[in-house]
Parts: sequence; structure tokens; C-alpha cells
Amino acid sequence: MIKTITTDDGKERCFWGVSAPDYIAYHDTEWGFPVSDDFRLFEKICLEGFQSGLSWLTILRKRENFRAAFCGFDYNQIAEFGDDDVERLLQDAGIVRHRGKIEATINNAKRAKELVEEAGSLAAYFWRFEAPERDGSGVELVSTSPESVALSKDLKKRGWKFVGPTTVYAFMQAMGLVNDHAENCFVRAQVIEARKKFTPPGQ
Repeated sequence: MIKTITTDDGKERCFWGVSAPDYIAYHDTEWGFPVSDDFRLFEKICLEGFQSGLSWLTILRKRENFRAAFCGFDYNQIAEFGDDDVERLLQDAGIVRHRGKIEATINNAKRAKELVEEAGSLAAYFWRFEAPERDGSGVELVSTSPESVALSKDLKKRGWKFVGPTTVYAFMQAMGLVNDHAENCFVRAQVIEARKKFTPPGQ
């Protein structure tokens, strides 16, 4: 079961979300709330790929730099990036300068365009893999789920890169496809209400 920590403001939060002000804001206002915006969904799955081997806090603090470098994660623009753009990005100290991850982002932008043509939107596709609401007392610290394994497998089949089950599960947690806030976390109830009011695209 995921632990909570009571912070100075008297609120209980998931233990991972209290180590820095950046984390507190992210935990309280973003993590777990359902997202239907295609660019935000694409941004998150790309940043989770960049996060591999690093802490999420490192990526979070560089997020604005990533947005500037990757055209606000507009996959239509990124899909047109070429070798010169890869070299430019490798010189950008504001982001994670990893050739494989940069090239994967460009590749995934092309695959995203294909997916939009097929499904109508990235949101309509991703929300097919939504996990059912669970009792908060049963929420445990896990890194994959049957849904993330299925989504990862399907994305890889479509040619996406850096989308293993663990990366995909972190994406699902953040974008609201699963609610993994701890039972006593004050945000959990807010996410439950947000998910009740949310109509998954294409449904």
C-alpha cells in the first residue's frame, strides 16, 4: 500500500510528491487528472521516455526547455525534423542530450500522425486502455499493469520507441488513465470526481 506523508499545510500526500516544491505542485494539480489534449499526451509519453534512467524531478525541471526545443510537442512539426535538428538538440544543454531518445521522439511523432489518421486522435486511442477505478486501500507501488503491458505491446507493434510497459504505466498514472493516488491522499477524491465527469474521447 502506498504511504502518505502529512506536510506542513496539514494535508496528506503520496510520499513521492513531497520532496520538493516542484513535486508538490505537480502531484496536487496534474498527476492523475484525466487528460484529453493530444499534445499533452504526446508530451508526456515522450518525457517519460527521456526520464528512463533519471529522476522525474530532473525532467520536470527541464520541461519548459523541452517544450521550447520540441515545438510544444506538436507532433506534426516534430515529424518534419531531420538530421540537422537532431544535431541541434544534441547541443541543447537545457534538455537531456541523448541521441536515441531524441531520435525516438521524432520517430514517435511520425507514428503519432499515423495513429491520429486511424483513431481520430491520440486521446481516442490511449483512452481505450483506461484502467478501472480501484479502491485506494488496494493501491500498491507497482511499475506495470495488464493495461500498460497491452498498450506497450500495441505501440511497439506500431513502430513506437521507448515505450516499454514501465514507461507506459508511468504515462498512464500521470494522464489519469489510472488513479494511483494513495487512499489517504487528499488529491485522490479530486481525481475520482474528475474521472467521473470525464468522457473519454471517442466513447
